[in-house]
Amino acid sequence: MMNEPMQRAAQVVTVSPGTLGARILDLADRLATHSEMTGGLTCTYLSPAHRAVAKDLQELMQKAGLEAAIDAVGNITGRYRSATPGAKALIVGSHYDTVVNAGRYDGRLGILTALAIAEHLHKAGQALPFHLDVIAFAEEEGVRFSAPYIGSSAIAGRFDQGLLQRRDTGGMSLADALREVGSKPEDIAALARRPQDLLGYLEVHIEQGPVLLNGNLPAGVVTAIAGCARHQVIVEGSAGHAGTVPMALRRDAAAAAAEIVLALERRCSAEPGLVGTVGKLAVPGGAINVIPARCELTLDIRAGEDSVRAAAERDVLAEIARIAARRGVTADVLELSRTPATSCAPRLQALMAQALARAGVEPLHLPSGAGHDAVMFSGVTEMGMLFVRCGNGGISHDPREIVTADDADIGARVLLDIILSLARP
Repeated sequence: MMNEPMQRAAQVVTVSPGTLGARILDLADRLATHSEMTGGLTCTYLSPAHRAVAKDLQELMQKAGLEAAIDAVGNITGRYRSATPGAKALIVGSHYDTVVNAGRYDGRLGILTALAIAEHLHKAGQALPFHLDVIAFAEEEGVRFSAPYIGSSAIAGRFDQGLLQRRDTGGMSLADALREVGSKPEDIAALARRPQDLLGYLEVHIEQGPVLLNGNLPAGVVTAIAGCARHQVIVEGSAGHAGTVPMALRRDAAAAAAEIVLALERRCSAEPGLVGTVGKLAVPGGAINVIPARCELTLDIRAGEDSVRAAAERDVLAEIARIAARRGVTADVLELSRTPATSCAPRLQALMAQALARAGVEPLHLPSGAGHDAVMFSGVTEMGMLFVRCGNGGISHDPREIVTADDADIGARVLLDIILSLARP
């Protein structure tokens, strides 16, 4: 049965400038109190902090007038239900997990913006001709199992069942981690939404870069999301005494890894729009007086065009093989994940540009070099993204990450404008 505000189907009341932005930042501060570390924010998949945030978000959604539940993979799904027969669903979402020692707005800004809008619609008694589904995705960063988009891939019908056997650094499989918190891995497949039931997917996200900041703009329209290929490289050499093995006779795994790092940097610096990163680099069991026998590192290669990324990937992997052969070590390369470059729907880009203009903001179109849950919905339904300005020089994935209340407010009012535009006949 519809609640009383929805039965009234009242017009949306005017939003006082700054009201939504202040609400969003207050909620972000509230969620940031749940952390795995003292003095900072770390919230990795299925940790106690992660589950505490999930419970908090479920309660916030329910108070905002949404039907809310935590699903089999850890997503929190909230529905502002439409009374229209055969209504489709508009998904607005992002992720609530974080990297280690994170900022408090990456991912969560999108969830809380959608939540604030749903809360506003509920209080105003505004009925919609479609369901508004606010979804907080459980795992986008891929920190724990080296597998991004776990939550969004399940909703988009793209969950890889093989990931259930993927293990974290403690040796626990994803399947066992889910069972440990009371979830049933066998229920994940049923979470997939049918494309014919969806109206579209929208995501609001902090830019994580300086383009909007340098342009003095509070928000912008995302045109496309770069494709990404991730690999783990394990280099095996031979241990030896740091003082007794001549340099020419060494099979130093760390020295080979260092050369691989520089080879990646050199190749990805040679072409605009191409980036490569070694985000993890370790010498397991290393000691100051021992030649490293093993080194582990990760590769992250991204570009806005798949052909550009694929060419760089081939070159880097070939160079790794040459480095290993020359240095007398082995280098095993394991692909961790791969996502294609994706374009945002032109219709949704146009709606965003129009909404920005109505908010008094010059519409700027820009690509995203970072990956987002939105990529999982490309080809499933129309997908669009709105970036909100990132302060502090564009720093993100860091405690210095900043969004102002005024910019968050602009993002929220633009999202509300788009939702109401989609609701018009």
